[in-house]
Amino acid sequence: MALELTGRPHVREALLWRPVEGRPGFVECFLCARRCIIAPGRYGACGVRKNIGGRLYTLVYGLLTAMNIDPIEKKPMYHFEPGSSVFSISTVGCNFYCRFCLNWEISQSRLERGLYGRFVPPERCVETAVEYAADGIAYTYNEPTVFFEYMLDVARLARGRGLYNVMVTNGYMTPEAIELLAPYIDGATVDFKGCGNPEFYRRFMGVPDPSPIFTALLAMKKAGWWIEVTNLVVPKYGDREEDLRRLARWIVENLGEETPFHLLRFHPDYRLLDLPPTPVETLERLAKAAMDEGLKYVYLGNVWGHPLENTHCPRCGYTVIERRGFYITAWRLTKDNRCPKCGYRINIRGRFHGGTASILPVVM
Repeated sequence: MALELTGRPHVREALLWRPVEGRPGFVECFLCARRCIIAPGRYGACGVRKNIGGRLYTLVYGLLTAMNIDPIEKKPMYHFEPGSSVFSISTVGCNFYCRFCLNWEISQSRLERGLYGRFVPPERCVETAVEYAADGIAYTYNEPTVFFEYMLDVARLARGRGLYNVMVTNGYMTPEAIELLAPYIDGATVDFKGCGNPEFYRRFMGVPDPSPIFTALLAMKKAGWWIEVTNLVVPKYGDREEDLRRLARWIVENLGEETPFHLLRFHPDYRLLDLPPTPVETLERLAKAAMDEGLKYVYLGNVWGHPLENTHCPRCGYTVIERRGFYITAWRLTKDNRCPKCGYRINIRGRFHGGTASILPVVM
């Protein structure tokens, strides 16, 4: 064991694991909802947590594959600190096996090319974010749950420097993980695929049951995190309106009707290249269904220039925020985020930063 760990700063003992009673050398990881039982010398389903000598280690602590400045709208988060800049980081690995993954080079590296990246200590990560005048840090691109220990350390330091912390996640984490993260994470975009259909998750994502995602969402809400929900609409296999309505109803009943909801257009990638991009008409039909179920803020993603990139006042219909892709092009809210026409308060966390505006904001 000593030889395997010597001189490798990205290998650290993991959190959230325990020995398996009656099975010497085996460990149970309870970081994500898979709760893997891992034999000595073997990996968890994520491919980045390994049982070494009867103890569980993360192999990607600070082993970064990306460090980018993004608009927060790219996550997508439309109602959280709008117009702000976020320092986005990732490692490799994922606890899902999505056949259509856009970032498969890093998320599925355990299958395609092994572990790689550049070690960046948490302190240096936060300093870089500050140097580039970021407003916060996003744990994104691959599933941030799999680099949990590093995320936790960075988030603590970032909070101390006045930066916000947000996750872009598939939501397949345990309540125990959310409890540890709760004091440091400000918001999360939780990504559904295929309208949350269980058979879709099994067939195209290698996930036995999506129900733990709903449990995690409730834990995030209890912790006070800002939540936006996305759903990737995969044509033919993951675009059933009844599934979409079921998901939208759950959000309304459990997270609230003002939860921002993003329907994302699928593009063929990785191992699902035989399907066309999602027809815009399908996205529009599902958006209407989500609104019919009571959601007040429904958006289309990956359809630049579509009217449903914009925010409309739920009371009077006035366009209060215009966007094009990841960029705010017009801001028409009052200083306290109200519609200037009817006074309805738009559900926004934080303030308009103006960083991604391509024209001057209209400040009422």
